[in-house]
Amino acid sequence: MSRLVWASLVVVLAAVGVGVYWNYDGFDPETIRGATVVITGCSTGIGEEMAYQYARLGAKILITARRENRLKEVVAKAVSLGAQEAHYVAGDMGKAEDCERTIQTAKEKFGRLDYLVLNHIGTSVRGTRDFKKLQPWDEDPDMDFLEDVLNINLVSYVRLASLALPLLKESSGHIVVMTALGAKIAAPNLAWGAAVKFGLDGFFSSLRVELMKAGQDVSVTLAIIGLIRTDGVQEMLQKTEKGREMLKMTVPVDETARAIIRGGATRAREVYYPAAFCWTLTKLRAIFPAFADNFLFHREL
Repeated sequence: MSRLVWASLVVVLAAVGVGVYWNYDGFDPETIRGATVVITGCSTGIGEEMAYQYARLGAKILITARRENRLKEVVAKAVSLGAQEAHYVAGDMGKAEDCERTIQTAKEKFGRLDYLVLNHIGTSVRGTRDFKKLQPWDEDPDMDFLEDVLNINLVSYVRLASLALPLLKESSGHIVVMTALGAKIAAPNLAWGAAVKFGLDGFFSSLRVELMKAGQDVSVTLAIIGLIRTDGVQEMLQKTEKGREMLKMTVPVDETARAIIRGGATRAREVYYPAAFCWTLTKLRAIFPAFADNFLFHREL
């Protein structure tokens, strides 16, 4: 049997395995009812949708973002969808005091914390438009930008988790960390993004092991997502012809949010979405790194 046939068989078996896991992971929606949830980055995209999905399941939510007017709208909709409680903290997670205020507010409002969902993304140096910039690092090695990106998208995740851990230990709670394929695969023209995502994978994977060895019943779930049809992704991909072709491969935001919520509730180590594509690609890169580096990302958007 040729290597190509063997490789195809492995991919098919992997897809079947993911499908079986997806359908038989033991998820019970009632475990979410009444649960207390903090979600960061909820003014748009996946964070906003996760707030609505938790609301439909009857959770008590506290959401964060910088834009207070958007948070008020999201909270109002969450209540209409069935959230038992919905609150917000307007703040910049790149600031230590805003991280502290977020967890303290959760403690005051709920008295406990079951889920910490870390989802925010941003930079204050140049504005969010820079997250749509794709270029080699050596063309613009901006260290101020890199430090700011790491502070908001990596350090603040660690800070929030550290602040929340005492509450999560009391409730045998869950930490859900939003990452991406960039946490497993080094893509060109996004070195600063890879520093963030690989850093999140490394820190929270280590934290999971530390909690396990200490006998602490706090789960850590990493969400490895691909191309999700958020407004930001659509705006970026619509700029080029190849990007518009890639847009056809994106998956809906609501499906992604449900998959992540499900994975967090069942204490999964990692959630891949779209499942078969992301899981297969990350395993391919792990087994054949040189192939991935040379061939997977040889085209420009």
